[in-house]
Amino acid sequence: MTLRAAVLGHPISHSKSPALHRAAYAYLGVDYAYSATDVTEAALPEFMRRVRDEARADGSWRGLSVTMPLKTAMVAEVDEVRGVARALGVVNTVAFESDAGAPRLVAYNTDVAGIVNALRHAGAAPAPTAAVLGGGGTAAAAIAALKELGSVSAAVFVRDVGRAAEARAASAAVGLPIQVLPLAGAAAAVAAADVVISTLPPRAADTLAGELADLPAGDHYPGRLPGTGGPGVLLDVAYDPWPSRIAAAWQDAGGTVVPGLEMLIYQAVEQVRLFTGLGQAMPAGVIDVMCDAVGAPRRVF
Repeated sequence: MTLRAAVLGHPISHSKSPALHRAAYAYLGVDYAYSATDVTEAALPEFMRRVRDEARADGSWRGLSVTMPLKTAMVAEVDEVRGVARALGVVNTVAFESDAGAPRLVAYNTDVAGIVNALRHAGAAPAPTAAVLGGGGTAAAAIAALKELGSVSAAVFVRDVGRAAEARAASAAVGLPIQVLPLAGAAAAVAAADVVISTLPPRAADTLAGELADLPAGDHYPGRLPGTGGPGVLLDVAYDPWPSRIAAAWQDAGGTVVPGLEMLIYQAVEQVRLFTGLGQAMPAGVIDVMCDAVGAPRRVF
């Protein structure tokens, strides 16, 4: 029997998740069909009802990758939320388990691990001073990731300071104090951070990119940070188009840039572990074929 998994979101045609997952399953020699399915938030309950019916009928479903705008709405559609996802109220992964022969849907958040591993691989400083751009579901994962990396606080820059509920909830849940500030005029503060995580949609940080490019070389400048002994790291979770304007401005100034594709790869590795049930027994070579599938450099450890 061919087993099934899919990535859900709206829009979804740009997603690289199918390439990543299909490469992994081919390498592992397991018969999985992985598709991209466009689902709006309004359509999610009916879609999940159909998925449950199909899982009950033939047991073929193994997992769902969940992207925007469904990361919060999916919480109401599963039977259990585990790990950091329970604290955040934001999920990006649903694994199918069997409970007395019936499907049991269990949700996780692998975005946190994706961010942590992408930043560590890029050489981010331990216990970094930190800034997050955006205040939604991915920003919540970023706040949890910064807590794991040892940050003691974070500045969260948003377009509307009245619309950062998910970031504030994540702060309370993981115990990382945040200050929510307007994105406008944030360039100097952003440039001074050891780690910056942009969770904004493509092009939403273009104005900030221009402000960064206009900063004078000196006390607050990416790659020339006083007292750090090295460049700051920018992770931009948007990966299409690439490079984004903010990534280009950061790199031009000497900073280290981590494309969102890196986060996507690392979170997908965790999803494959959950969907296949291999856990830590998954062969190390899987990540290399996943990198090959999306044109990313292979890992060097």
